Order: sequence, then structure tokens, then C-alpha cells
Amino acid sequence: MSRASRGLVGDDGDMSTPDLAPRRTYGGVVAVWVLAALAGIAIGILVPSPWRAQWITVALGGCVIVAFAVQLWYGRSQAFIQRMAASVLGALIVLGLITAGFGLASIVPG
Repeated sequence: MSRASRGLVGDDGDMSTPDLAPRRTYGGVVAVWVLAALAGIAIGILVPSPWRAQWITVALGGCVIVAFAVQLWYGRSQAFIQRMAASVLGALIVLGLITAGFGLASIVPG
């Protein structure tokens, strides 16, 4: 009896197929930016002025770790470096803007 007559032609069994429409990966990048904004605002409000620079550095390190974890969780190897770079660079810019804002606010009398 041939394979065609037994219905085995084209049967892949448990083989998986590639995603035709892969998940969007911008959500993970933006999530790291939001985390950086929340961390920067929390540091600006809760931490005394002389210690803010050190804690902003810690927050950026935390954002790098979270970005790495989020991008690994997506499970896609295509453009991994670009997504990591966008996540970390965006977090750096967000934290820098927030730090600049708190720095300017500290020199304004009032």
C-alpha cells in the first residue's frame, strides 16, 4: 500500500509552521520607555537631590535588564540588536529629559 493511499502525503505530524504574521515588537520597546519614565519620575520625587544622579544610573541599568528580558520573551531573533538598541536608547533619552527637568526645577527659586 502506498503512502498516498494511506493519507500520509502532506502530513507533517506535529511539525510547527512559521508565523505568517509575526507579533509586533514595538510594544516591548515602548514598555521599556514607559518604565524609564515611571522610574525617573519616582526618583525625582522620592530621592534627595544629591543622590538623584546615582539612582538614575541604577534605573538605566534596570531598564537594560528589563529590555533584555522583554526581547528574549518575544522569542524572535530577527532584529534583536535593533530592538535592544531602541529600547535602551529610548530609556536613556527619557531618563535624560526627566533628569534635565528636575535639574532645571531645582535651580528655579520658589
